[in-house]
Amino acid sequence: MRRPVALIALTALAVTGCADNASEPTAGPATVPSSTVPTTGSVDPGTTPATTPAETPSATAQQTQPPTQAPTEAPTSAASCVDQKLQALTLRERAGQLIMTGIAAAGMTSAQRSVVRQQKSGGVFLVGDSGSLTSTRTATAAVTAAATVEGVRPLIAADQEGGKIQRLKGSGFDRIPAATIQGTWSSSKLTTQAKRWGRQLKDAGVNVDLAPVGDVVPSSLKSENAPIGQLDREYGNTPEDAGRGVQAFVQGMRAAGVATSVKHFPGLGRVRGNTDFSAGVTDDVTVRGDAGLRPFAEAIKAGTSMVMISTVTYTRIDPKNRAVFSPTVIQGMVRGDLGWHGVVITDDVGSAAEVQSVPAGERATRFVAAGGDIVINAEARLTATMVNALVAKAGEDKLFAAKLTSSVRRVLTLKQSNGLVSCG
Repeated sequence: MRRPVALIALTALAVTGCADNASEPTAGPATVPSSTVPTTGSVDPGTTPATTPAETPSATAQQTQPPTQAPTEAPTSAASCVDQKLQALTLRERAGQLIMTGIAAAGMTSAQRSVVRQQKSGGVFLVGDSGSLTSTRTATAAVTAAATVEGVRPLIAADQEGGKIQRLKGSGFDRIPAATIQGTWSSSKLTTQAKRWGRQLKDAGVNVDLAPVGDVVPSSLKSENAPIGQLDREYGNTPEDAGRGVQAFVQGMRAAGVATSVKHFPGLGRVRGNTDFSAGVTDDVTVRGDAGLRPFAEAIKAGTSMVMISTVTYTRIDPKNRAVFSPTVIQGMVRGDLGWHGVVITDDVGSAAEVQSVPAGERATRFVAAGGDIVINAEARLTATMVNALVAKAGEDKLFAAKLTSSVRRVLTLKQSNGLVSCG
């Protein structure tokens, strides 16, 4: 595998992130030169390197160091606020911060409310048909009341891509065109429109858009690509076109104060099956350093808040693990090659057919062990199982406990940067 050649094809993609420590600043747009892609990255404290020498790209780079910050005594600084909250949370509450529970977009059912309140889910995402913007605001206020713990409020997310994938579309929400249409607009127009859509989400109490799609679907595969191409979810058929759309969308949402999650790393554009409904979905083409990864790096450079990992198995990257359970994908590629030290989130591992053969608790523990942070779980009834598994694993494995703590710190840092953490 000639990774250096593939990496050269990814121009303008270098990004940096800060190492995870008690003074970790929020991850944001890249500020390093854009002519190269970093081939290694610093590893969060409490984790072990995810790659072996054989897995690591051949180009050598020095590990990045945390930026030096001036000493401060202000108890409400971002870093000290996050540390304060981290220490205040019990182990079980920390584990709860790592689960994003699916609830009805029209409002929690009594069973869902019980789960969110008892497990203190760190986030929820809205599924099913929604009502108006006003009724959605009422529903999200109830979520905040149920899930807030120690002054830490929940992430509230929706799939608001456009076209066939738009969760919130009642009165007060624009009908958003599909990404294939958005991709034909100028970058400035798309950013302006995304900002408008983001303001609607913000007004409804939604603080995360689980978008944009960074997957590149080759034109020759569009009709065969069930998860993206058949649903018109791609911004373009080349890495350059998709990257432009992704960057413009992220910038617009960010301007509206809404967090984003670029998805589905390392790409669903070359698969046939949809992991929501099919099992055994594989990508036998994508390689580490692939040019098709460009839109993900562009999203990071634009200031995305999270990177979402797919549940597909990439046989030329890690044939033994689905991407969400792969240290090579998460630690090696996302945190290493792309230099991303912010929040990494799963695609749904609650109801998706692809992961039904994996015990629910293991879906959470294996993801965190691989270097991930937030687990999307569409089945609220499985949240307690996942939280229990995280707590049990942390209690018996010190290395895992350190990884869990690092994950919670990243989540709290994201929340703090989005005004979801109250410190005295």
